[in-house]
Amino acid sequence: MGQGSLGNIIAALASFFIAGLGQLIQGRFLKAVVMFVMAALLWLVWLGWIIHLWSILDAALFEAPEYRYRRTYFDWR
Repeated sequence: MGQGSLGNIIAALASFFIAGLGQLIQGRFLKAVVMFVMAALLWLVWLGWIIHLWSILDAALFEAPEYRYRRTYFDWR
């Protein structure tokens, strides 16, 4: 998935409701936990919206790394 793809839009919408949920949908577990915990802690001092916005933008702008082609046993070239 690239920037602006449907998957990234869904992930950004998920992060809009719960910080880190979009990253979790994209399979980035560690970043999802970090964003959720940071947003939860900072909401206690009224700055959680900063992490929440970062979570939404990060999910929307994520580009998955490209995997190089690997030859397999069944590749006859």
